[in-house]
Amino acid sequence: MSARAPDWARVALGLVAVPQLVVGLWAVLAPRHFFDHFPGFGPLLVAAEPPFNAHLTSDTGTGFVATGVFAAVAAGWGLRPLVFVAGLSLSAFALPHFCYHLLNPAELLSGAENVVNVVVLGVALAVPVAVAWANRPRGAAVRN
Repeated sequence: MSARAPDWARVALGLVAVPQLVVGLWAVLAPRHFFDHFPGFGPLLVAAEPPFNAHLTSDTGTGFVATGVFAAVAAGWGLRPLVFVAGLSLSAFALPHFCYHLLNPAELLSGAENVVNVVVLGVALAVPVAVAWANRPRGAAVRN
């Protein structure tokens, strides 16, 4: 039987899964509303980069749902290899997302709003990187 992931990594994945699922379902079920109102408070982040595209918004939502489901399942089962791959896949999503916003500030957001957005996305990158790193294959697990 595979080793269990540390409790903090399972909790972190569970916490990451919730916004992934909420954001994803919102974008899938109500793409125009999502575009016009995300994140539901403060600066409107998606609407700051028009134009609206229902197909792209809905497809993006399905990606959020997929990563959210994977993170939730990995957190629930807690098997170290599954938690590693979940952290890795969330990192693969978060890294280009972070880089895009770091290098392309939204013209309709203020400088401070762009900074806050990049900081939040940096945390959203750091958490799954930490989860993946802590659960990476080592020693005998690599050879098996």
